[in-house]
Parts: sequence; C-alpha cells; structure tokens
Amino acid sequence: MTRPSLLNRLTFRQLQVFQAVYRQQSYSRAAEQLGLTQPAVSAQIRQLEQALEQPLFKYAGKTLHVLPAADALAASVTSIFGQVSSLQMELSEIAGTIRGELNLAAVSTAQYVVPHILARFRARYPEVTIRLRVCNRSQALERLAERRDDLVIMGMVPQDAQLAFMPILDNEMIPVVWPGHPLLTAEKPSLEDFARHYVLMREPGSGTRTAFEEFAARERVSLPHTIELGTNEAIKQGIMAHLGVAVLPRLSVQLEIASGLLASPKLPGFPLKRSWCTVYPKDRPPSPVTELFLRCVRELLPELNRHFSGPLEPMQGHSVVCLPAADSTQS
Repeated sequence: MTRPSLLNRLTFRQLQVFQAVYRQQSYSRAAEQLGLTQPAVSAQIRQLEQALEQPLFKYAGKTLHVLPAADALAASVTSIFGQVSSLQMELSEIAGTIRGELNLAAVSTAQYVVPHILARFRARYPEVTIRLRVCNRSQALERLAERRDDLVIMGMVPQDAQLAFMPILDNEMIPVVWPGHPLLTAEKPSLEDFARHYVLMREPGSGTRTAFEEFAARERVSLPHTIELGTNEAIKQGIMAHLGVAVLPRLSVQLEIASGLLASPKLPGFPLKRSWCTVYPKDRPPSPVTELFLRCVRELLPELNRHFSGPLEPMQGHSVVCLPAADSTQS
C-alpha cells in the first residue's frame, strides 16, 4: 500500500501551532497567543509529530527542549508562510487593494513620531490592519527576542549581528526644568549643578534613563538624588510641580516648552542624541506588508526629519482621510 505523501498529512493549522510553540518555547504561552487551550495545542503538535514520524519537542522537568527535527521544520514553515503572505499580497494587488496585518511595538519615546508615520502608511494602504503596542526598552527587547511583532521601533539597538535595523529619526534628549528655575539664569550651569537637584527618572530599562545614566557615568557625575516615576507624563507633571528636574526626549516636551510650562537650560554635552530604528531578526524576513511599511518609512524620512527638527507646527499636505473607506462618502 502506497504511503500518503507528507503534503497530504500536514495542515496549515498544525504548522501555525508549531510555529507558536517553537517561537514561544512553551505550550502554555503558545496557547495564550493563539487563543487555544493547552490541551488543544498539545493535540496539534502530537498529530504533527505523527505525520512527520519524528518528535519535535521534549520536556525535561518543566523545560521544553527543541529537537533537531523542529529546527528543520521551523525553517521550512517560515518559508511556507512567507510564500503564502506573498501570494496574499499579489492577490490583493490584482484586486486593486492591499490587505494584511502590521504588528508593531515601539518604545514609549517613539510614540510622538510613529503615529505620523502610520497616518501616511494608512492613507496609502487603508485595508491594512495596524496594531501598535507601546512599551519601554526592556519590554521591547523581550518582544524582539520572542518575535511577537513584525517590527520593533526603538533606540539603542543591541549590538547583535542577528538583528537588521534601519535608523529613521534622531531622538534628542534635553534637560528639563520648571520656568524660573535658577539653572536658567546661571552663567555657566554644569551637569554637576543639575545633579544637585532631585532628578526624576523613568523605571530601570527605560532607554532615556539608560542614555542619561551612561552620559553621567562618562562625565563622572553621580546622581545621588533620584525619584522614580513610571511615565514621561508623570515626570513632566512632577517638574511643573517643582518635584525635581529631568532629562526627557525633546519631542515629548516641545508643546510644554513652547507654551511656557517647562524650560530647558543650556548644559554642556546636551542634547544627548540617539536614533530611533526599525528592528527585526534577520532570521525572520519581513512580510510583504512589513516591506511596504519599511519602503514607506524610507520615502518619508526627508519630510519627517524636516518636520521634527524644525519649529513646532501642524504637518501639511499628506492627504490623510480620517474616515474608514466604507464611510468616506457620508458627509
């Protein structure tokens, strides 16, 4: 009797479940990601192993170990799903509309920039579903390692040859104080003068905090008085309340500085400059929708750099319609 070919014994659902377990290194986390029960995930993997006639994973205690057959299958699954995604994109182009999903994670400082990019991308491809998660740097690194997103937008990209990244915009960090603060009228204020005040900080893992602490360490200036606040908005309110001073991204405080609610003293070494970058693992090539997004970002870079480096003003001429296509004729 002729044995059925492997093609007839596999299903896309099995491969989807396998990919989630492989990436999450956990049946329970894969089940949570897919909205399934853990027994359902186990059953799909068991059926897949029977079809392949090889084990894919094994538990040693509570640790899930990936077997060689799983590594080989993972490479093929990435290729298969990439081809399916490309097919979906080609069919969408034939139909005259691009559909798909774009899942992004961005560090909290980038939230002042990313929506402007998404508005222009959505204007070009209104049928693409966009999801953006805002997190701190340590969470972004975790999501990057677990491959939860199509792209991560962050600064201070780790030195890792396995990561592909593209700088998109400068992130300038500046000292911020309340109006009337003595540092604003001091003749030559220094970082030491700044550090004598209570310095309001984000939580450990924040890119802004890390950049400032590294700068202070290079300048051999200690930060003996710090108060930790969980968000940039809380820090801004703390400065206005004279709770302390801080170093924050310029884009996060430009409205308050323009309106006179906050001020920035001139200190040597500032602004601290980092670049926001798009980042993804090299072993997970971008989907066609992600490629379109990256292409859109590259095309927009000159306009974005002009806008965010100049005086604060509304963006002009991007022809973004803020209504879904189905409602655009109703007015």
